[in-house]
Amino acid sequence: MTDPIVVAIDGPAGSGKSSVSKQVARRLGYGYLDTGAAYRALAWHALEHGIDTSDAASVLDVSADFDYAISLDPDAYWVRVGQADVTDAIREPRVSDAVSGVARVPAVRQSVNALFRALVARSGRPGVVIEGRDITTVVAPDAPVRILLTAAPEIRAARRSAELTTHDSATVAAALHQRDAADSAVVDFLTAAPGVEVVDSTSLDFDQTVDAVLGVIRAALSVPAVDPLQTGA
Repeated sequence: MTDPIVVAIDGPAGSGKSSVSKQVARRLGYGYLDTGAAYRALAWHALEHGIDTSDAASVLDVSADFDYAISLDPDAYWVRVGQADVTDAIREPRVSDAVSGVARVPAVRQSVNALFRALVARSGRPGVVIEGRDITTVVAPDAPVRILLTAAPEIRAARRSAELTTHDSATVAAALHQRDAADSAVVDFLTAAPGVEVVDSTSLDFDQTVDAVLGVIRAALSVPAVDPLQTGA
């Protein structure tokens, strides 16, 4: 069996990486891998053990028994740590506040990146759309398709605010800025590396953004503009 085709998508918080990547995976019949979920799940795991996630040594210790699993099916998404389904729990504010501390530990990133590659290799899918922060440069730098999905900061904040109906736009904008600042100390996800195509969705709606990403993929892979799922393939 040939290795799955990898579509690597990076971008800042609120850029639409998850929703766009998931829809692109559906359209192509590919798997979908949300890499941020792994760091969130590890943050949840650390918090459950009473670990201070700002302490790198403690995070590394608790990661030793991190039993992680994630679905690559875009239509049946779940995340588990051991026997616990943490799909919803990893989106809680306490986890969001802790995840940057976990993600900036180099040894943790190395281990998790190896896990991502293993998940793709055994996915059984013709391809996998992987989205996150350093996918185009570290996780899959040799992927045949590498994309930076971005949008203007105010647009990203407005979109995220629309999702989080209990938060006002100013609070969401501040949170996005803080998250970007913390994560940019670890990886550069705001600048396209050589060979990475930029898709700026500032003036695009969701469907237009999906089509723009699909256009980049088709051009890179030299495939016709026909979706496998629409033809029964």
